[in-house]
Amino acid sequence: MADSTIEDPKMVEDAEEVETSEDSRTPRSLDCRDSSKQEEPWAPLSMLPVPEPQDGWAFRWVRVAIRDEADNRNVSQKLRDGWIPVKLADHPNLQIIPDIDSRFEGNAVVGGLMLCKNIESRVKARSEFYRGQSQAQMEAVDGNYMRESDARMPMLQSERKTRVTFGDGT
Repeated sequence: MADSTIEDPKMVEDAEEVETSEDSRTPRSLDCRDSSKQEEPWAPLSMLPVPEPQDGWAFRWVRVAIRDEADNRNVSQKLRDGWIPVKLADHPNLQIIPDIDSRFEGNAVVGGLMLCKNIESRVKARSEFYRGQSQAQMEAVDGNYMRESDARMPMLQSERKTRVTFGDGT
């Protein structure tokens, strides 16, 4: 009778080779990349630098010139709205080279736009005011449209949703 503990010598050699090759490999869990070593893909920077956020302040680029002609009316309006020109010395991280013949000496001006700041609560209040104006106008248009509706042939409710599709789906 054959002893059940006797193994085929060929199978023993193959098993030893598999064990040594598995032992010499690095475990998969240690073979992953470190996320800090991965490089971010390159993308062009914005033409207008973004200032570091400050608590209580909102930033905005205000037009001071268009086609190399001063836009005093726009600048005056923004200053009356509470926008304050930002000094370049207050934001050295912007890395802006000032224009040689700039009318706004020491301010952050790039290509006819000047960086300004305003109190954040005032900016939110202004946005809410204009959002209310827009909503009232849309309700007036809807009311005027639906006034023509008849029970015998009702008009469809207007849909205020947008959809983006690509191609015809075939």
